[in-house]
Amino acid sequence: MLPPEQQIIASMVQPQDRVLDLGCGDGELLAHLKEVKQIQGYGLDFDVSNIIRCLNRNVNVLMHDLNDNLGNFDDDAFDVVVMANTLQVTQKPDELLVEMLRIGRACIVTLPNFGHWRCRLQLLWGGRMPVSNHLPHEWYRTPNIHLCTFSDFERLCARLNLKIVDRRIVGRGYEGSFGARIWPNMLGAFGLYRLERS
Repeated sequence: MLPPEQQIIASMVQPQDRVLDLGCGDGELLAHLKEVKQIQGYGLDFDVSNIIRCLNRNVNVLMHDLNDNLGNFDDDAFDVVVMANTLQVTQKPDELLVEMLRIGRACIVTLPNFGHWRCRLQLLWGGRMPVSNHLPHEWYRTPNIHLCTFSDFERLCARLNLKIVDRRIVGRGYEGSFGARIWPNMLGAFGLYRLERS
């Protein structure tokens, strides 16, 4: 069974889509989509152990650093480009979003919310960089170099003329909640966005 985040992503992918998964990890999502939705999928990852796990799952995978451009891919080569919890670790997330929607007709991006009330409280009362379930690393060990709130991300999408066609704001366990729907930037822990070109 897929982890909750990947279940939500899978629900946003259509049968027989051509899918590229950036930072695909062990290939679990692509293997699931291939079996259940008969997608044609490829993954990109930089970690050799992840590449081996993908190959063991019969997932097509290429070793690639996401900080290098995606120029090897043609325009509209994919129906969907997925990037789960990876945007914030890249050097130029704005340029990567544009590239994702050059090579794909749509993209699905998931990210943690630095504006969550627990993060705000830790900054306000402790004066320290937040550590929480959805941001579990100390500042000196975090892979995250571009933390943002949902409001920040949505402003960037507007500036880049990217259309948000689906937005799902969830809690720390990827469960939906009334509070996160009403006040997403304060009460949502993770955001899952499906984007298209305007």
